[in-house]
Amino acid sequence: MKYVFKNAMILTMNNGDILKSCDVFVENGVISALGSLNTEQLQGAKIIDASGKLMMPGLINGHCHVPMTLLRNYADDMNLQTWLFDHIFPVEERLQGEDIYYGSLLGIMEMIASGTTCFIDMYDHMNELAQAVEESGIRAQLSRGMINTGDGPDFSADARLNETIDFYKRWNGAANGRITGAFAPHAIYTCSPAYINAILEEAQKYGAPIHVHLDETLVEHEDCLKKYGKTPTEHLYDLGVFGQKTVAAHCVWITEEDIKILADNKVTMTHNPSSNLKLASGIAPIPNALKMGVNVALGTDGASSNNNLNMFEEINLAALIHKGVNQDPLLINAMEALKMATVNGATALGMDNLGVIKVGAKADIILIDMDKPHLMPVHNVVSALAYSVQGSDVCLTMVDGEILYDNGEFKTIDREKVSFGIKKCYERLF
Repeated sequence: MKYVFKNAMILTMNNGDILKSCDVFVENGVISALGSLNTEQLQGAKIIDASGKLMMPGLINGHCHVPMTLLRNYADDMNLQTWLFDHIFPVEERLQGEDIYYGSLLGIMEMIASGTTCFIDMYDHMNELAQAVEESGIRAQLSRGMINTGDGPDFSADARLNETIDFYKRWNGAANGRITGAFAPHAIYTCSPAYINAILEEAQKYGAPIHVHLDETLVEHEDCLKKYGKTPTEHLYDLGVFGQKTVAAHCVWITEEDIKILADNKVTMTHNPSSNLKLASGIAPIPNALKMGVNVALGTDGASSNNNLNMFEEINLAALIHKGVNQDPLLINAMEALKMATVNGATALGMDNLGVIKVGAKADIILIDMDKPHLMPVHNVVSALAYSVQGSDVCLTMVDGEILYDNGEFKTIDREKVSFGIKKCYERLF
């Protein structure tokens, strides 16, 4: 299908360029032309009037657990250790593939309706999650979270590790390349060094990236110092984890030396401001990380600790909280926050054809309706996106050149079917 967007105002995220009243030609899943279009390009294309709309790259959710929509508003107002071990893990033990499938579709609906076109996820029952991604048309990097505190040394029979290997073989590159795989040791407090070594050995064999929770709480940080005599970042570095392309979520308690390690090894930090605030885990040192050259992406975390998957809320928080806690209004400006949710997320995935509007880039595009009282007047487009736009202002979401959401209508997901499935899962689980 060919599409032509007419008269769009475009934030390209390519050197901060803003194009006004521009036409965009999409063909075969990519942006084929910007500007004046010829008759041949217009012929047979579906014309979309983008007047009064802002086009920008789709947002990339750099860390989440999308099926946790099932646990939204279930366990709140408690610290992470209590929340995770006493409430979340016990329910997750009861989850079945059907729960993951419907929970994933629900989360994907929420994401595409609020401008997210790609997400990086770690969870369980990954075949069902991948099925939801494939059917819905969204883009995702998926990994099976792995937990084992045993000393090994032989983990060849470990179910989670074998599931990861099978999943990676089956799904990496699937759905026209929209699905990629990764290996995910959950965290240093749920994985022994021997188990991390076993995971790393397999990841190296397949050339797979790593997705891991890192230094999320003060408890994790101090326990690691007591147990290993080093920080969690130093611990993973010494184990050789950062030899693989790595996305490290949270990084709340990292030190300046840790930041240098992450920068030197091109590790992406994923900032999760809502989740870290809600669980009172702390606030990651994002200004220092950016200053020292770390690639910082942005994520929602799961809908149980957020409690939504709205990336525009994360952009807004990322641009605000560092100013407040450091009493410096110049920290993390609007453009830096937007980069975390777009081009930096693309860097985390190793994809330079995502997160930008340019010829040759993937047609992962969103339109935002700027004709709203809370957005008028638009003195500054970038400021409006970071400080005023809501996820509900998104009126169209396209991934890989296909429209997934258009003015309240989900094009690839049966909303009633998902609602029925969620109700059924909820009644069985709770």
